[in-house]
Amino acid sequence: MTVSSPQPFDRIRPGDPVSVIAPASGFDRPSFETGLGVLAGRYRPQYDPGIFVKHRYLAGEDPRRLAELTAALKDPGTRAVFCARGGYGATRLLGSLMGSPPPGRKPLVGFSDITALHLWYAAHGRVSIHGPVITQLGRLPPLTHERLFALLESDVPAAPLTGTETYVPGAAEGRLIGGNLSMLTRLLGTPYLPDLTGAILLLEDTGERPYRLDRMWTHLGLAGVFGKVRGLALGEFVGCEEKDAPYSSGEVLRELARATGLPCLAGLPIGHGEHNEPVPLNVRVRLEASARTLSFLEGAAR
Repeated sequence: MTVSSPQPFDRIRPGDPVSVIAPASGFDRPSFETGLGVLAGRYRPQYDPGIFVKHRYLAGEDPRRLAELTAALKDPGTRAVFCARGGYGATRLLGSLMGSPPPGRKPLVGFSDITALHLWYAAHGRVSIHGPVITQLGRLPPLTHERLFALLESDVPAAPLTGTETYVPGAAEGRLIGGNLSMLTRLLGTPYLPDLTGAILLLEDTGERPYRLDRMWTHLGLAGVFGKVRGLALGEFVGCEEKDAPYSSGEVLRELARATGLPCLAGLPIGHGEHNEPVPLNVRVRLEASARTLSFLEGAAR
C-alpha cells in the first residue's frame, strides 16, 4: 500500500478530554488504574465500561473492540486515543479498518500489538505515537511522561534519542515506521502493510528467543524489506535470551543487521523495557548510527 504525504495530528492541551480503549488483549485492573492516574494528572480520561470485558485472550469480541476504537476516533468530545494494553487482537480489526483512513486527526498512543494500528495510520499518511500503553505508563519514570505530553501538545520535533551500540555504521534519513517485530512480520504478504520504501525501520520485541528473532528477521529479508528501507533503529529486545546459550540475542541481531549493510543503531530506549520513550511514527528522522543518535526532523502535531 502506498503511503500518502504524512499528516500531523491536532495538538492537545492539558485538561483536554481523551479516550482510553482496549483494542487488543484484556488487562489487569491495578496496573490500569495506576496508569490512568498518571494520565488523569494531565488530561481528562474517559472510557466505556465495556473496556473491562474479556473474551478468552481478548478484551471482548471483535465487534466490541472495533466499535470502541471507531467511536473513540469519531467522538468530537475527545482529543486523543490511548490504548490500555497490547497483547494480541489489533490485527483482527484490520480487515474492517483498512478501507478508509482513521477519522479525524487524533493521535493514537500505544505499542506492541498496537503496531498493527500504527501501520494502519501510516498506510493512510497519518502520524501516531509509539509509546506507553496505560498498563505500562504507571511504572515508567516522570521524564517519560513529560516526553509523551510534549509530543502530544507541541509542534516542535521530539528530542533526539541515544542508543547504546552501533551495529552498522552510517547515516540515513527517512520516515520512521515500524514497532514490534513480531507484529510487523505478521503483515508481510498482506495488503495491510504500508509501503516501506525509503523508511527508517523501527523494531523491538519481547519474549522471543534468538532463533525466533532470526526467523522473523530472515522473513523480512526474504520479503524484500531490507531492499526498501534506508536504515534500522532497534529498540529493546527484552527477555529474548536462550538459557545457558553461549551467545546472546544481541550477538544474533548484530550479525543479522551487518548482513543487510544498512546503517543500524541498537539499544534505543523504546519498547518493553524500563524506559519506553515515546516517539512519533511516520515523521522524518535522521539516523546517525555511528554517533548513536536518532533525531526527529518534524513535529508530530500541528
